[in-house]
Amino acid sequence: MATTQKAAAPKAAKKSQGFTGIRGAFWIIVLCFIAALCIFNLWLGNGANFQGGDNANAPVNIFGTIYKGGYVVPIIHTLLLTVLCLAVERYFALKTAFGKGSLTKFVANIKAALAANDFNKAEDLCNKMQGSVANVVLASLHAYKAMESGANASLKKSQKVARIEQAHEEATQLEMPTLQMNLPIIATIVTLGTLTALFGTVLGMIGSFQALAQGGGGDSLALSMGISEALVNTASGIATSWVAVVAYNTYTNKIDKLTYALDEVGYTIAQTYDSNHADEA
Repeated sequence: MATTQKAAAPKAAKKSQGFTGIRGAFWIIVLCFIAALCIFNLWLGNGANFQGGDNANAPVNIFGTIYKGGYVVPIIHTLLLTVLCLAVERYFALKTAFGKGSLTKFVANIKAALAANDFNKAEDLCNKMQGSVANVVLASLHAYKAMESGANASLKKSQKVARIEQAHEEATQLEMPTLQMNLPIIATIVTLGTLTALFGTVLGMIGSFQALAQGGGGDSLALSMGISEALVNTASGIATSWVAVVAYNTYTNKIDKLTYALDEVGYTIAQTYDSNHADEA
């Protein structure tokens, strides 16, 4: 009775260990909103920042002026605090993903080990480096070894190379969600910061025009408060968007650098197998 033997699949990649990010970003936003309300009411709205110790009067310093920006201010501050928190979160998550050494040096050492067919050294480098790149490279090395033994040995060389590349792609896809986590929120705040600032500016200008419409020169205090609200919200929103843009582009660039390193090493491993088995069909 004939039996068929199924080719063994390469060893699955393991995900990065250590701090990989905060998945409950919603609660970060909630905490930032609570913190923004506390700052708005307890610090900016403190009576010491206004004439006569009453926040209904004209402000005497910049903190009182910001308070006069109205209820849009804590919304913008929530966005700003969220960006700052997620920027710190992404810093530590990507630091874990990059591993414990120089990424450029690691890639160079891996390529040198592969050129010398020293796969044990390559695995040792991965175990020392850790992080996303090391995990993906290790998965590719395991796939390489799996192609040289067992049922996989009967496959054609093109099929073996394809399986090594597949193992590399699967390991990469396993790491990418961790790398990109919470970045869409930062990207959204880039736009929300500007739009919220525009909304606050419009509200402030409406207050100013209402003061002008009350005959004569209008209420100078109401007029100045309306203009103040407009400018405070504009400045706060622009600052929030600026921080969000810098954070998003910085971490996107880091992820692109890491992805390029993954592709470079993956291609090298596949080509190493192809060149080392040139006599196979």
